[in-house]
Amino acid sequence: MTWPALPLFMTVAGRPVILLGEGEAAAAKRRLLERAGAAVVGEDADAALAIVAIEDKNEAVAAVARLKARGVLVNAVDRPALCDFTVPAIVDRDPVLIAIGTGGASAGLAAALRQRLEALLPQHLGMLVTALHAAREAIRARFPDGADRRRAIGAALASGGPLDPMAATQDVTAWLATADDARGDALVTIRPRTADPDDLTLYEARLLAQADRVMHDATVPVAILDRARADAARIVCTAPPVAPGPGLTLYMEML
Repeated sequence: MTWPALPLFMTVAGRPVILLGEGEAAAAKRRLLERAGAAVVGEDADAALAIVAIEDKNEAVAAVARLKARGVLVNAVDRPALCDFTVPAIVDRDPVLIAIGTGGASAGLAAALRQRLEALLPQHLGMLVTALHAAREAIRARFPDGADRRRAIGAALASGGPLDPMAATQDVTAWLATADDARGDALVTIRPRTADPDDLTLYEARLLAQADRVMHDATVPVAILDRARADAARIVCTAPPVAPGPGLTLYMEML
């Protein structure tokens, strides 16, 4: 599976961003840029990014061409074919930002998903992130090995865990005081029943998200492998390994 674009978060605070156009669309983009701390400037300014919110098609196309000729990356509102980047729908739980994009195909769908997530995610989510950031050195001291630390944090943040983000309260200090040692080396085998990743059980999906390496036979679909952590090693093999290595190793074969 390939992505239509690489999702990125770009710091624009204090930086110039060109905004062209008038009306509701331009006003909405101005609010978005100002909220991110950008300095909104005109077309002649020296900037790396630009948003074109011009309603007239010919004028918009001409403006995009002029900007791109200068090497400026452009977002053209409601004209995805002209865009170098798109602006996602955003769920704000400062400092947590969740961006929802459709590659410019449907802003309406992105907005609908944002509304669902707004209702789902608690307002205090940002406080948990702030507390985890403040406790980074203490967490490193408690779990000096990087893999152990990742697994311990993952277990704490899992559904029902002491730091479950969806729970009413979380206490990072109390968790650190009582945290068990991270899980040791393990090899777990799962056998997906279909090629559809949505058919994975919750247990299987969690294992994929936590595994340090995914060893699998050649019949496992890429769509399922893509549910694993991006930094997890992927190794094709025909049988479960005898010595899988440290951390959590997941072996997959299709039923």
